[in-house]
Amino acid sequence: MLKSLSLQQATWVVFAITLVVIVGAWGFQFAGYEPCELCLKQRWAYYAVVPISAALALIAGNNPKLLRQGLILLGLIMLASCIFGIYHSGVEWKFWAGPTTCTGGGDAAFTSVLPDLSKPAVMCDQPAIRILGISLAGYNALISAFVSVFAFAKAKQA
Repeated sequence: MLKSLSLQQATWVVFAITLVVIVGAWGFQFAGYEPCELCLKQRWAYYAVVPISAALALIAGNNPKLLRQGLILLGLIMLASCIFGIYHSGVEWKFWAGPTTCTGGGDAAFTSVLPDLSKPAVMCDQPAIRILGISLAGYNALISAFVSVFAFAKAKQA
């Protein structure tokens, strides 16, 4: 299937996947699964890739050199997103410490009469939800890895 896609079509595939993922993240948030500080930062890659991929597909048209370079850029952004998703997943599994601003004793901010409003209420080391044992940060790592490999493979193939 990869060989049958043009560079422009592959760029649209990257656009579609990343758009669905960010809309899904907003859907989980709307459903009551509030994102932590790291979750919000993981969205930055999608906020970059969605418009870049759309603009690239529209502007580059059938310019293979520009599309190839664009796919490499998109692949690099999603590779960074994958690494960040792995980092956040490791924080959730307590493999390593996360930022002190959003990890450790999730209810510690509410031990006094008034909450400490200088700290986020959503803890980064406590996943809001796990689906099939994988948190949303874990799914971000997996999806980002897939999109990155896809973009790199298509850029190399062309």
